[in-house]
Amino acid sequence: MSEPATVIHMDDGKAPAAASSSYATAPASTGDATTAAGSKAAGGGRGLPLLLRSGAGGFRRCLAVIDFLLRVAAFGPTLAAAISTGTADERLSVFTQFFQFHARFDDFPAFTFFVVGNAIAAGYLVLSLPFSAVGIVHPGATGVRLFLLLCDVVVMCLLTAAGAAAAAIVYVAHWGSRRANWVPICMQFHGFCQRTSGAVVATFLAVLVLAVLILMAACAIRRRR
Repeated sequence: MSEPATVIHMDDGKAPAAASSSYATAPASTGDATTAAGSKAAGGGRGLPLLLRSGAGGFRRCLAVIDFLLRVAAFGPTLAAAISTGTADERLSVFTQFFQFHARFDDFPAFTFFVVGNAIAAGYLVLSLPFSAVGIVHPGATGVRLFLLLCDVVVMCLLTAAGAAAAAIVYVAHWGSRRANWVPICMQFHGFCQRTSGAVVATFLAVLVLAVLILMAACAIRRRR
């Protein structure tokens, strides 16, 4: 059998050089694209806050920081509402000093419930701060967030009930009731009505903050990646 013939191409060597140069530039261009993509990603990451650069963990840590600050902010209105209503006491002298009308918070069971509810909420917000701090240190602590979520729901319901009961008394004190022949007393007891009305507004502000805390905790628990 005859061996296959060997064909030798006679050229000036420019074509192989061009081919080799194209192969040489291909990896370089690929590397440049990878480097450019990496620099673009790094540049995009630099524009994000530090807490959000690490994905879901950073997102949960950011929510934990906001959660801690909101709890501190909600503590003020609840404590102020409890103190303001608990110290609401006004006397109105009519004709002589021996004939007086007296307005005090414990004269109304709704206001007593209101003071107790705000005091419980204020104490809970202080006790919940260490648990909220755990969420900052350990963003993946789902059990702590779930515990705070359940407690926040209970306290928000308590504050809502107390605020609604006190708001009904404040409304009657301001406007009275024609059908029941109840006259408004705020025309005489100005200080008492101002203190209780401001306390009701502060309580509903705390309820709004607790609602935000509940939504944030639900988002942090739901987002796992």
